Amino acid sequence: MRSIYLDYNATTPIAPRVQEAMLPFLAEEYGNPSSMHRLGLAAHAAVEDARFRVAQLLGADAEEIVFTGGGTESNNLAICGLAFARLLTQGPGFSGSRGHLIISAVEHPAVAEPAKFLARLGFAVSAIGVDGGGVVDVAALERAIRPDTFLVSVMHANNEVGVLQPIARIAAICRERGVPLHTDAAQSVGKVSTRVGELGVDLLTVAGHKVYAPKGVGALYIRRGVHIEPVLRGAGHERGLRPGTENVPYIVGLGEAARLSGESLAAGAPERIAGLRDRLHAKLEAAIGEPLPINGGRAPRLPNTLSVNFPRAAGADLLRRAESVCASTGSACHSGATHLSPTLAAMGVLPEMGRGCVRLSLGWYTSEEDVDAAAEALAAVWQELRELS
Repeated sequence: MRSIYLDYNATTPIAPRVQEAMLPFLAEEYGNPSSMHRLGLAAHAAVEDARFRVAQLLGADAEEIVFTGGGTESNNLAICGLAFARLLTQGPGFSGSRGHLIISAVEHPAVAEPAKFLARLGFAVSAIGVDGGGVVDVAALERAIRPDTFLVSVMHANNEVGVLQPIARIAAICRERGVPLHTDAAQSVGKVSTRVGELGVDLLTVAGHKVYAPKGVGALYIRRGVHIEPVLRGAGHERGLRPGTENVPYIVGLGEAARLSGESLAAGAPERIAGLRDRLHAKLEAAIGEPLPINGGRAPRLPNTLSVNFPRAAGADLLRRAESVCASTGSACHSGATHLSPTLAAMGVLPEMGRGCVRLSLGWYTSEEDVDAAAEALAAVWQELRELS
């Protein structure tokens, strides 16, 4: 059975040219970038070339890019790194407010969990709600900023429903109030423009495996002048912010993926993929003969993401039976009860609707044939489930 991969928001395949760029550094070019001999210098040059390519995609300076082990590490470095820097200025006998962190109610666990950790350390944390379209309440966020707010962290694009947040508006507010802004752009890098000058952010997270690079590599953009403390302690790699010998092959892969992403954006890939996404939705509606509500459909969203609620069926059951379609759900069913994801719950999606949620996310290698076959397979399974109920 041919698999139809529609789970690009979960992970992307490694692009062939990315794999090709990595291969020499998995074999003959194995030097440590800190070594001063030929192999070490070649590895160092490859890392710096990759840093330049990531910076170029983001419209940043190479010196503002720190390589990490992935998006989760980048988020932790940004959030906890700023918090630890604040703690060090307060001193051990400090008895005032540790500080205040603002996040949104729809953040990925890679942001939500560091926030919970900081709350255990005595920091105050505010989670700003979203409207029915999944867009953060900007007015509420502005009201939540306090004199001791040390960071605002709002994702650029939601991993479940693809909604794009008004980061530039939020950045303007933060800049006026003197508060740094971090955005988790793991889902948006390579799919839409993420140039830091346009977004106005101070820190931005990149995850390699969301952009056709390997799992286990990422980057953090840190605007010049923003001071953070390292989360890990060791030698002085990555300006002392991420100790440990650099993962040269994967960093090279991320650099090549960044280059390819820039080419893809310039060539109009987002528009092509958005057309396939809309075709998929239209085909599904036509096949089942009923409207399929789009989660976040009233808001700007990623061109590749379609989160829909199948009526009178559980998304998990659909995907279990439609074995050819590789996709994700937005809720979990246990013993007849439906547990919505935090994102759908924050959006106010009713449990009876959300139980049918399926997230279909497209990518560079998705074709019209894939879209049509997936719509046919999902609709056929939906009809089977209706007959069994």
